[in-house]
Amino acid sequence: MKSFLEQNVSQESLITLFSQAPVAMCLLIGDDFIIKNANPQILELWGRDISAIDKPLFEVLPEIKSQGFVEILDNVYKRGEAFNGNKRPVFLKRSGVLEEYFFNFIYSPVYNDERKIIGVSVVATEVTEQVMSERKLEESEYRFEDLIINSDYSTAIYHSEDLYIELANNLMLKTWGKDASVIGMKLEDALPELEGQPFIGILKDIFKTGKTYTATEDRVDLVVDGKLQTYYFNFSYKPLTNQKGEVYAIHNMAVNVTDLVKARKEIQEREEKFRDLADSMPQFVWTSDNKGQITYMNDNWYRYTGFAKDENPTEVVKRVMKPEFYEKVEPVWEESLKTGKPFEMEYQFVDPKNPETYRWFLARAVPTFDEDENIKQWIGTFTDIDDFKQLQTQKDKFLGIASHELKTPLTSLKIYTQFIEKNLVKQNDLKNAQVARKMDDQIDLLTNLISDLLDVTKIQNGKIQLNESEFDFDQLAEEIVYEQQMVASHKIILHPSKVGKIFADRHRVSQVMSNLISNAVKYSPDADQVIVSTGLIDNNVTFCVRDFGIGIPEDKQSKVFEQYYRVSSSEEHTFPGLGLGLYISSEIIKRTGGKIYMSSNEEKGSDFCFEIPKSKK
Repeated sequence: MKSFLEQNVSQESLITLFSQAPVAMCLLIGDDFIIKNANPQILELWGRDISAIDKPLFEVLPEIKSQGFVEILDNVYKRGEAFNGNKRPVFLKRSGVLEEYFFNFIYSPVYNDERKIIGVSVVATEVTEQVMSERKLEESEYRFEDLIINSDYSTAIYHSEDLYIELANNLMLKTWGKDASVIGMKLEDALPELEGQPFIGILKDIFKTGKTYTATEDRVDLVVDGKLQTYYFNFSYKPLTNQKGEVYAIHNMAVNVTDLVKARKEIQEREEKFRDLADSMPQFVWTSDNKGQITYMNDNWYRYTGFAKDENPTEVVKRVMKPEFYEKVEPVWEESLKTGKPFEMEYQFVDPKNPETYRWFLARAVPTFDEDENIKQWIGTFTDIDDFKQLQTQKDKFLGIASHELKTPLTSLKIYTQFIEKNLVKQNDLKNAQVARKMDDQIDLLTNLISDLLDVTKIQNGKIQLNESEFDFDQLAEEIVYEQQMVASHKIILHPSKVGKIFADRHRVSQVMSNLISNAVKYSPDADQVIVSTGLIDNNVTFCVRDFGIGIPEDKQSKVFEQYYRVSSSEEHTFPGLGLGLYISSEIIKRTGGKIYMSSNEEKGSDFCFEIPKSKK
């Protein structure tokens, strides 16, 4: 073989050819594919050195023997058929590590002058990096496509300036009201209803400008379920560019916000109706946020006050309110904000027509809640009650005068009645004496009613007097129970605690005790007992009365201490009275420095209690 090469191929020519070639080359000779020449490039690809020359290929590269190369080389060598390998994977052991590489190569037969195949020439190029990059690109494209298909948003890709639909996920197809048959079509052909709408023009313009386009709540008319319908979308058109920076496609993402837009428009319409309604009301209508800051005042407020709408309404209300009221209003309002209980209070605003005077207003507010039962806002009103307050003042004056005027003839009438009763008893006319005694009892009832009216008048005018002194609370409780028991049909049971001496108005405290016990008897007609208990907690004395009567509905319990409020039942006439006793009791206890409270279950009974300080610290 050596002589053959020397006779047919110049050694110098072979060395020059192989060493200077820009690609990896080698020459395999004979049946054993002896490596007769191999340039540095191919030795580097194999991970071998010059010692590989003159050795059989499969001895130098034993790892490729099982990878199909024996068959390939035999076919080239024996049949003379060249073999083209394109991006073929080959496992090679380089630096002792077996790894996968990729090559483009050509195996060609080598002939002598007699056209006999004497070997195989190998020309190879490693393309491992190219293949790995392509794989990564394919994986990236696959992931991108998978991301689009499984996206939670309507997504599509439009290719070229003709806007061919290259890809669209199910959500986008559903948005369009179409199926997968539109993929591959021009967008304007797939959705002909877009004609006359700006979207096709915007998309084509992006191929020129390369700028992303975004829109919020844009209107789109689409044919869905066979009819043209209006929808609203938040969407974006994002250009996709190649390495040269040229736009080759557009990525479209969209979110259907039709329900949101319609709901907001409906809310806006409702708000407009609410404002129209509020502006037409004679009261001052307002709203506040959950922190108590006023967010809206109706037009009637601005017409009345003359303030500008750009002024802070919360601060304006403070300015027009009579100063001494603000300190009382603020804690009550803060309590409502914290608890969510409705707010109701009377106070005075300055009269814009006469800045030296004030007018009475009734403030009411109720909260509105969100789906999580959190306070969303407050809706309130200011109602002018000044005329009513004036009438109430006149009424109180009238009641005061009438009560004083009635007291004198009643006193005389009582004396005459008692005189008649005694004379009838002396004459042994017991039947008529009993009638006179009943007349005397009714005079006592009338006297008590007049006393209540006088007390109310004093309370309204701030003239109720407390004559405080030290007295034995336990003894007073026993006396009141004994007195009430003499006229009551129920058994009054006292559960006393050792309280001892307290400092308060004995007469007024006894008045409250009597009122609570008489009410308990009156409002439990079907029961046979009332339980009275006393106690001492720290420096506070408690007095409680429990009945087993009609009870008070929960929605009425907050009103029981109001002036003229009367507890009613299915037989309201059964419970006479003016509804002043609990109001007077409440005012007496408040002025004593204590508190009065109750709890009740309808048809099961009620507990009424008061708590006052034992001594003044």
